[in-house]
Amino acid sequence: MGENLARKIIKDHLVSGEMKPNEEIGIKIDQTLLQDATGTMAFLEYEAMGIPRVKTEKSVCYVDHNMLQIGFENADDHLFLQSSSAKYGVYFSKPGNGICHQVHLERFAAPGKTLLGSDSHTPTGGAMGMIAIGAGGLDVATAMAGGPYWLVMPKIVGVKLTGKLPPWVYGMDVILTMLQKFTVKGGVNKIFEYYGPGVASIPLVERAAITNMGAELGATTSIFPTDEETRAYLKAQGREEVYKKLEADKDATYDEYFELNLSNIEPMIALPHSPDNVRKVSEVSGTKVAQVAIGSCTNSSFYEMMLVAKLLKGKKVNKNVSLVITPGSKQVLSMLASNGALADMLDAGARVLETACGPCIGMGQAPPSNSISLRTYNRNFEGRNGTPTAKVYLASPSVAVAAALAGEIVDPRSLGEPPKVRLPNKFMYDDSMILPPSENGEVEIIRGPNIKPITIPNPPEQTITGEVLLKVGDDITTDHILPGGAKVLPLRSNIPAISEFTFERVDPTFPKRAKEKNGGFVVGGLNYGQGSSREHAAIAPMYLGVKAIIAKTFARIHKSNLINFGIIPLTFQDQKDYDIISQGDSLTLQNVLESLSKNEPIKCFNKQKNKEIVLNYSLTQREREILIDGGLLNHTKKKNM
Repeated sequence: MGENLARKIIKDHLVSGEMKPNEEIGIKIDQTLLQDATGTMAFLEYEAMGIPRVKTEKSVCYVDHNMLQIGFENADDHLFLQSSSAKYGVYFSKPGNGICHQVHLERFAAPGKTLLGSDSHTPTGGAMGMIAIGAGGLDVATAMAGGPYWLVMPKIVGVKLTGKLPPWVYGMDVILTMLQKFTVKGGVNKIFEYYGPGVASIPLVERAAITNMGAELGATTSIFPTDEETRAYLKAQGREEVYKKLEADKDATYDEYFELNLSNIEPMIALPHSPDNVRKVSEVSGTKVAQVAIGSCTNSSFYEMMLVAKLLKGKKVNKNVSLVITPGSKQVLSMLASNGALADMLDAGARVLETACGPCIGMGQAPPSNSISLRTYNRNFEGRNGTPTAKVYLASPSVAVAAALAGEIVDPRSLGEPPKVRLPNKFMYDDSMILPPSENGEVEIIRGPNIKPITIPNPPEQTITGEVLLKVGDDITTDHILPGGAKVLPLRSNIPAISEFTFERVDPTFPKRAKEKNGGFVVGGLNYGQGSSREHAAIAPMYLGVKAIIAKTFARIHKSNLINFGIIPLTFQDQKDYDIISQGDSLTLQNVLESLSKNEPIKCFNKQKNKEIVLNYSLTQREREILIDGGLLNHTKKKNM
């Protein structure tokens, strides 16, 4: 019996455990990725471990999120990241060099390697035949220190691609079709492995759009085999030497199977406020739009930018539409400027933004009130765009351009033949904005006043009593728990300050009440904590005294972050018990330490309802030990004593 590609790579990197679904495994990490919104905290965590130099093959820190320098915080933190990178052996991609996932694909991604990144869209690297996983910053810091990455062995879902992409259909339409089928909950603890004859019709950068947005499925990661398309891309980047042909064995088996005929896909679009609220573009044609935004780590490669430029050439953006375009990297922007495509965009009336995450994380370009913004991004959560009353639709660059020209959503197939786009034989690569680390590590770290010491939680007590500070419903995202945007993200290394924004979009009184009540509990529904990998959505509640989250189910990365920072992620043994807990109820968790040590359910008494309910948890022995010790930093220190 043959082996699939995902299991092959995991097997090559396995350091602990057995590759059985739902069993905990530890894998060696070859590369790590930090970005500035999560990297400051990750470096502080790494520093606390006392390891002088990183032990990975390659670690890279990017500045791409916090680019608006409206105060000293971001500029100071960029210097902190640059000096920390130099000291600890990490390559540093300067502000303006591009979005981390786009640049990493261009300059560092390599077939067969493992990549752990403190950004949920790290699975972009799966297009290059990598096991690339998003995680919290503390997990990445641990990997930088040479430790394995621990995870529950995912099920491998084999997605057989047949047929070929029709005209006007791109990677974005493929992943939106997948989201329509599987939903944002359908990929939890799964790896989606694409294979079959249809793979050859998808350019590598469009495969990257699929693996990138596979994060919205809740998947651990997604992966493609490597082929001549992969080799050609690496050769054009001057990196052909890292190419390896990787694919599943002919008789490989999978835990689950799904067949997708690419020939049957048509232009698709996600409606507000979830990436899985997917329809055919033809079904919503005629919907007026006020803003169109093209770019993000999902759709900002040279291939996609050239498609946009060709569609805009000689035309004008509708007078009622604001069109903003974000090239994904300095490499892409330089090539657009050199071949005249940038002028075509500008002449059409587009506003070209710097190579950064920008509007995708609410960092500028908030749309008008009560308007519709059509974006080629990966998330359309309510309020994430910066305007609470705006609605965001997600679609491919071709759908976005068609809407920008018409002022309304248009099926691009009505425009005739699509323009032909071919990748160059050689990209204009220039790594002068990627700074190598110092050779000896004798570097002084620059710390601005916004850099505060990390907060380490106390171990839990045998009995935990507190009030239900907040009760929320299904699909609460990390944006709900701790929003991004220009006001909040600059405080990422200042936990006391950033904690004041906890649950701001749900209940602005939460921080004040949490402090008055000396902490307590949060109760949630299904898929609690989906979305971004930002560990601050666990750190800030921990700082405010939240001891446990009780939910129906948890998103993978957020659950790990809660454990890392000593918050117990509990689930209802009977989900009907969700209905008998109200905000303001006083709960008592009984025999917490004893129950965790014995791997037994925890009993919870609700004083107001005079009722005892039973709470479960799905935790490995290692995770239970981490919680008993009060989080991963305490646990690591205890083991090294």
